[in-house]
Amino acid sequence: MEELLEISESLIAKVPVRFKRYLFDRINWQNRLIGIKGARGTGKTTMLLQWLKTLKISNHQKAYFSLDELYFTTHSLSDTAKTFYQQGGKVLVLDEVHKYPTWSKEIKNLYDRYEDLQIVFTGSSIIDIARQEGDLCRRALLYELKGMSYREYLNFSHKLDFPAISLETLVTNDGSLRELFPADFKPLAYFKEYLQFGYYPFFASDKQGFHTRLRQLVRTIVEYDMAEMEGFDIRHAKKMLQLLYVVAQQVPFKPNIKNLASKTGIHRNSMNNYLYFLGEARLLSLLNKSGISVSTLQKPDKIFLENTNLLFALSDLKPEIGTVREVFFNNQLQEAHQVSYSETTDFEIDGRFSFEVGGKNKSRKQLQGLQDGILVKDEIEYPVGKTIPLWLFGFLY
Repeated sequence: MEELLEISESLIAKVPVRFKRYLFDRINWQNRLIGIKGARGTGKTTMLLQWLKTLKISNHQKAYFSLDELYFTTHSLSDTAKTFYQQGGKVLVLDEVHKYPTWSKEIKNLYDRYEDLQIVFTGSSIIDIARQEGDLCRRALLYELKGMSYREYLNFSHKLDFPAISLETLVTNDGSLRELFPADFKPLAYFKEYLQFGYYPFFASDKQGFHTRLRQLVRTIVEYDMAEMEGFDIRHAKKMLQLLYVVAQQVPFKPNIKNLASKTGIHRNSMNNYLYFLGEARLLSLLNKSGISVSTLQKPDKIFLENTNLLFALSDLKPEIGTVREVFFNNQLQEAHQVSYSETTDFEIDGRFSFEVGGKNKSRKQLQGLQDGILVKDEIEYPVGKTIPLWLFGFLY
């Protein structure tokens, strides 16, 4: 275990702390058991190392262990945590827990056994805590970390630090939004850059090779992470990748299950399940009409790629700008709001607001007669009346 502790101490010492993800300040770090889910590449590990670095306790009292380390193929989590605790350990961060077969049961036992040991664990977005052994969902505070918003990207890449803006503030639009930004701020200067590169923090280490790395990450999620999902047959990973590729060429669209089955070789009776799996892996976003939750039992009414970076990485040709706009809007709203399919407008949000998304010449035609109908335009800098700039929805978190 000494090697694990040495790795932990080194990682904590080296992690940068200038920029912290939005979720850092939302988590109740006082809770004794915290779970954080999220897709690969969104920054879960960095955030937890930053938190450990802020703790005013000695190094031997805090540790970061990744459960995909080879060490855990021959050593149990329970015994390792017991030794750490007996040596004075107080805070234990466990990363990549879904790579350890009995993680939920052993974490539950550690929680019950050591009342003064705090445990924070992270895992893939595919984890369904409610289905795990050990009844962790009743004990743990659970969070999910999304990729970076446009607001976070401006801070991370260009050191432009602005506060988040609530949806209620955006739609109220009392004229004060312009005052939140300095006179020389150019909101569109980095927007296209963000749409292509800014969602996953790892772009900073290799912007030129970012889309290649992102395609590799997608393959890792499908061939490696999704093997942990109940009901997913890893032998069908190639078909899953093919399905994702087919969808990427035409999103957003209303799915035709028969055509998708024909193009991918996936049986039509299994198609909804596979779409659901890709949604849980945060590679697709599945929309249904208001009041209907996404499940494996139904066909989604509309399908999007989860974020615009995936759109640029997986599309054969340059994505249609209308598709880019809708994928961005859907993605940024998904963090804290209920986004639904609408037959009359582009989106319905929280069962209340209707949004139509377009370019600077988009009209209000489809919003006529809608009391809570709001027009969203790309390529404009600031709100005018009930028209809101698209980029501002990147400031929701």
